[in-house]
Amino acid sequence: MSAISPPTARIPVRIFSDSEHASVAIARELADFIRHRTREGRLAVLGLATGSSPTRVYEELVRLHREEGLSFQNVVTFNLDEYFPMSPDSLQSYVRFMREYLFDHIDILPENVHIPDGTVPADQVAGFCRHYEEQIRAVGGIDWQLLGIGRTGHIGFNEPGSGAASRTRLITLDHITRTDAASDFYGEENVPRRAITMGVGTILEARNIVLLAWGEGKAAVVKRMVEGEPTDTVPATYLQHHPAVQVILDEAAAAELSPRKTPWLAGEVCNWHDAALVRKALTWLARRLEKPILKLTDEDYNENGLSGLLAESGQAYAINIRVFNELQHTITGWPGGKPDADDTYRPERAAPFPKRVLIFSPHPDDDVISMGGTLLRLVDQGHEVHVAYQTSGNIAVFDDEAIRFAEFVADYDGAFRFDDQPAETLYQRVADFLKNKQPGQVDSDEVQQIKGLIRRGEAKSACRYAGLDPDQQAHFQDLPFYETGRVRKKPLGDEDIRLTMELLNRIQPQQIYAAGDLSDPHGTHRVCLAAIMQAVQRLKAAGTPWLDDCWVWLYRGAWQEWDIDRIEMAVPLSPEELTRKRRAIFKHQSQKDRPLFPGADQREFWQRSEERNRTTARIYDQLGLPEYEGIEAFVRWKF
Repeated sequence: MSAISPPTARIPVRIFSDSEHASVAIARELADFIRHRTREGRLAVLGLATGSSPTRVYEELVRLHREEGLSFQNVVTFNLDEYFPMSPDSLQSYVRFMREYLFDHIDILPENVHIPDGTVPADQVAGFCRHYEEQIRAVGGIDWQLLGIGRTGHIGFNEPGSGAASRTRLITLDHITRTDAASDFYGEENVPRRAITMGVGTILEARNIVLLAWGEGKAAVVKRMVEGEPTDTVPATYLQHHPAVQVILDEAAAAELSPRKTPWLAGEVCNWHDAALVRKALTWLARRLEKPILKLTDEDYNENGLSGLLAESGQAYAINIRVFNELQHTITGWPGGKPDADDTYRPERAAPFPKRVLIFSPHPDDDVISMGGTLLRLVDQGHEVHVAYQTSGNIAVFDDEAIRFAEFVADYDGAFRFDDQPAETLYQRVADFLKNKQPGQVDSDEVQQIKGLIRRGEAKSACRYAGLDPDQQAHFQDLPFYETGRVRKKPLGDEDIRLTMELLNRIQPQQIYAAGDLSDPHGTHRVCLAAIMQAVQRLKAAGTPWLDDCWVWLYRGAWQEWDIDRIEMAVPLSPEELTRKRRAIFKHQSQKDRPLFPGADQREFWQRSEERNRTTARIYDQLGLPEYEGIEAFVRWKF
């Protein structure tokens, strides 16, 4: 962990290597506060948040209660918000969320738990909100407020336009907030339009405030909160006025902060002997000035905050040549390594050739969306390619697709006059369930199986198109953490890691590709990557010999691309290869036209993918490197 307090930061920031370490640290600090209050014989009054950011904090608090005797009997809690209207036993209810993640597993007194009531009659909401404020004041105010942050900069449900003095109230949700919540409600049309939330003024009265933010998807709004002027268009910026606030980030969420993005402009002391930092600085400078790297001059360095680099390393042209060559060496048309070639300056080894390659795909379409061109090229160049589909992806299938397939089975059964009628019976059960299904209701086991089979069939079709034998080279793991039938998943478990280790040992790959993008709004990519990393680390600790000759490459998917200075292998795609990649993506018909969970970007996945590939190629071109139709990018994980 590192802490920063640069001139650009208006709020104290602590940056951890990852959200796991950050969450555990915050949970232990909170536990120490609770214990301290217990010794004093005083209440610990906590303001709590929901969403994905605090879940690991809550899991660690539960562990501390069970294994280290942390008691919550002196704790009083007030939750930030709740959708309106919302039944407390609904799948999306924050009452249910808090029970599942925390309250059902600790010894907190039920009368000490306070959560806004989503069932209050509309004409009584104002009175309820006043009473909520009175309850907070009655216990002396909130000691320790935990927050997350939304992409609009909201804290609680205080959307843009919320004033610094706002109190607990009913609010209309911003379109972006509703879009971000769509996956939890199985479609934006099911997301409530209103919510009850503590106000900004209520939050600012807490004696201590801790805000959590994880992943690249939060990086832009974190920068505005930490470095921007206070404004009601980004309500989180009002935290700058608080005397005891800290922002807790992982490296990904901190990526846009000036000390990370452009330390040479933030007054940081830069180590210009760090080749990665020099590469970061030059790609930034070239893009800022819209000049090829080899055309950057001494004046360009001096006038844009890089005089220190120039003084340390000599003339601009020598630095330009070095960085240009580093970028050029990332480009390869041989992602599996070029046989019988000098690989001194190539990103991947020449030998062994061909290689056994294992591509991990969190969902059944991430392989072709994220690295379909590279997959095709690996197959074309003779490597033994396997694809591991880590989850079934069954929740991302529309109900009408499931009933269409059930109907097909029933019609097929009837056309060929089977002796019994199991398919027809199945169809009727599925049709009846879906007809009466409520928004957000978990699918029946049969419907989940049908949706899983739809996605499995599409993955097999894409494999066949790419030249793979799906019976031998497609591996469907169906990792247990995912199979809840809900957007909210279970934590990563030993069984998930065991299954991953088993597959790795069976294939013994010389190359592994894994999804390294953590911006996936549903969190599945994050958990799938953790399963791979923990499996590899356990195998390494056990002295597994084949790992000595295995390299791991991380790709990113439909959500985001690697920053240009971080790319270690760039695989160029011709127009024909980009078209082939698109056709492979099209095999996933259930995700075509309109995916069930599109996230904030409403474009189809193939459109996002092609734009990302073309943008990466365009940046390489602008830096003075060869011009390609598209580029897929990878970063190596040196485990």
